[in-house]
Amino acid sequence: MSTNQISQQPDAIIGVISDTHGLLRQDVFKAFKNVDSIVHAGDIGSIEIINQLSTIAPVNAVRGNMDGYTWAQKFPAFDVIEIKNKFFYVLHDLYTLDLNPQAANFHAVIFGHTHIADHYIKDNILYVNPGSAGPVRNNRPPTVARIRVYQNSLSVDFKEVS
Repeated sequence: MSTNQISQQPDAIIGVISDTHGLLRQDVFKAFKNVDSIVHAGDIGSIEIINQLSTIAPVNAVRGNMDGYTWAQKFPAFDVIEIKNKFFYVLHDLYTLDLNPQAANFHAVIFGHTHIADHYIKDNILYVNPGSAGPVRNNRPPTVARIRVYQNSLSVDFKEVS
């Protein structure tokens, strides 16, 4: 797995968002322009967030610990997504991960919960937390991520949204 910028055209671009808590910032529409799909890693806050994101691209979402509403029960606690022969495991809180992503042949794990944008590679698996795109917390800027999918690699970049 690579997190470096690659100059070739990606096979797909995934918009990654988490912890909106009912607030969808207008810059998200610009940050996710031309993405092929969107992954919401929980703490959605309102079904309207998913409806609005769906106007950009198809959305896969998991519910977070703050999504205890009836509408949120239609979203799973975790999900497996395949995009261009790459497998992504999506959950809200990484500490609830109850499988070995490497043994399960995942290419990446997408999560949220901490409100801290980060990515790293462990055991050849890319881990991505887009940070929080919702209300400002702990003076951290709201962020989203984009994962570029290439035949032999993945790359990540983060965008501040306001």
